[in-house]
Amino acid sequence: MNKVKFLSCSFLSLSLVFAIASCNSKPDNLIVIGSKNFTEQRILGELLAQKIESNTNLKVERRFDLGGTFVCHQAITAGKIDTYVEYTGTAFTAILKNEPINDADKVYQKVKRDYEQSFNITWLPPLGFNNTFAMIIRGEDSRKLKVNTISQAAKFAPSWRAGFGYEFTERKDGLPGLSQTYGLRFEQTPKVMDLGLMYRALKENQVDIVAGNSTDGVIDRFDLVVLKDDRLFFPPYQAAPVIRQEVLQKHPELQQALSQLAGVLSDREMRNLNYQVDGEGKNVKQVVQSFLQSKGLVKNQK
Repeated sequence: MNKVKFLSCSFLSLSLVFAIASCNSKPDNLIVIGSKNFTEQRILGELLAQKIESNTNLKVERRFDLGGTFVCHQAITAGKIDTYVEYTGTAFTAILKNEPINDADKVYQKVKRDYEQSFNITWLPPLGFNNTFAMIIRGEDSRKLKVNTISQAAKFAPSWRAGFGYEFTERKDGLPGLSQTYGLRFEQTPKVMDLGLMYRALKENQVDIVAGNSTDGVIDRFDLVVLKDDRLFFPPYQAAPVIRQEVLQKHPELQQALSQLAGVLSDREMRNLNYQVDGEGKNVKQVVQSFLQSKGLVKNQK
């Protein structure tokens, strides 16, 4: 879930994706990899790209930063990209319009079945980490007010300023459902903010609570606290590659290469990769290459 994390699906953005993709006919040996528009997604897109490049003879085109969930979903269903990494809870609620549930295996099996039947898209095994939505406050406020759970935060919310991404304010597994579950109310309407600006705004006291992602790298760097979801509202958000069935049928070697990434990333490892990029300013390609090498997952480096 850089989880927080999404922008709205605008007609202009989607039209741009399709226009770019339509400029040239796509060679059969070319795999187009997409990503949403935040750091974790760029890392995961690069992870797929390097694994394919090092373990197959296929060529890869990187088409990252497409936009939010709905832009990427429309792009893959229209055949403009071949694969990207999606989150089970996001697919379950935002795409398939189900009510949130907490059983990780049931959510995965449901999205896997429905995507195959409705969109001809296959879900490969999860990468290992769960990027859930996370309600986040400053560490100093957590310690001073003794607030460690969302239930505790709800008591202070009427005097707090909130900053959320657009999708979080609209989705069933976002603010509407969260407010109902916890009785969460703010005196002022929450600010709709670009995902890349929320943490800075929180650190600089422009807002008091934000909806981020549990694997965001700056959480530790900025001394922030992820509030415990003590009423278990948020569904599981296991990250997994989704890929068009037509592409898998043409190139069965993709299944073997990408399935080797199953379970390879823990929550802590994903947060560390995000921090290397966001906190230390390292290059995404280098960060991914080093990670794959450390896991012994790169061969035939090109």
